Amino acid sequence: MMIQIRPQQVAGIPILEVVEAKQRGQALPCVIFYHGWRSTKALVLTQARKLAAKGLRVILPDALNHGERSITAISEIPSFTFWQSIQGNLAEFSVLVNFLKTEQLLLDDQISVGGVSMGGITTCALLASHPEIKKAACIMGTPQPLLYRERVIQQATHFKRFVSSDLRPLTDWLAAYDLSRQPEKIAQRKVLFWHGTEDTKIAFRDAYEFYARHKPTTYGANMNFIIGREQGHLVKPVTMDSVADFFAED
Repeated sequence: MMIQIRPQQVAGIPILEVVEAKQRGQALPCVIFYHGWRSTKALVLTQARKLAAKGLRVILPDALNHGERSITAISEIPSFTFWQSIQGNLAEFSVLVNFLKTEQLLLDDQISVGGVSMGGITTCALLASHPEIKKAACIMGTPQPLLYRERVIQQATHFKRFVSSDLRPLTDWLAAYDLSRQPEKIAQRKVLFWHGTEDTKIAFRDAYEFYARHKPTTYGANMNFIIGREQGHLVKPVTMDSVADFFAED
């Protein structure tokens, strides 16, 4: 099996299209997969190859401030560039979907999303705002971005870093994308969480408590959670295999 990796620009967004070579021109179910903070689209290629091997077309975008769009300096305001990058992902999601539809590369509107860390936060935010998404995988992210914002502010304060009083109002847009405030928007869709119990960057409990609270409901019945016991903020190949299997399931 030959997997083809094709760099492209879509409305100024640098992407990699990853697909089995013989299926390149075919309409296929598609997964837009988002990388993490201070990472790039190229660093999630292993996951993308595993997905493409299952007969899926995978789109890997570089987030704002990352990869081909990197900037020379990250803002000294704690997490400001981080949230700006996520906001860019959200704004550009529909652009990428429109590209797939226009090029007749998307089969029967089967669009799914996934991501690691910052990309996992992006994934949950998109679930809160895009009912057309069929499946989603949040890998060591959180469906509670407002809570995560407060954790970051608390940590910055603890280490005596200055936090601008404007940070909260400038990120108030997060409320509209916080899945924990509108969990009914899961709407019985298949959602996979993976998180390491020893993650020191994004708390395991925030994702797991959300899952445990809403799994018994009708709208959350199709969620699943894989616990990475004694694992930190790192995705291993076996987890990537589980993610690929999830997206390949009917």
